[in-house]
Amino acid sequence: MRKPLIWLHGEVKTPPFSEKARLDVGFLLARLQEGADLTIPHSRPMPGLGARCHELRVIDGSKNWRLIYRVDEDAVIILEVFQKKTRQTPKAVLEVCRKRMRLYDAL
Repeated sequence: MRKPLIWLHGEVKTPPFSEKARLDVGFLLARLQEGADLTIPHSRPMPGLGARCHELRVIDGSKNWRLIYRVDEDAVIILEVFQKKTRQTPKAVLEVCRKRMRLYDAL
């Protein structure tokens, strides 16, 4: 059974990905929904953010996109999508993700 994708930020809007990057993201998200454990180079764990949190890595030409997600027993939760421009994930992005997880978990 495929787990649903839950987007925690407003409407589902795709960043300006190329067609190839859109297909890559769709394929990787579908694998997550089917229960696959993705590893480097596609995904890396983010234990500092929380249990079951990961960063999906998408290279799109000269741009590096990241989707921060958490895999729960019943769903794959997308916390944030952003263009990564530095080696470290910006603190503001991490705080937004933590806030969204707290609100989601409180439901």
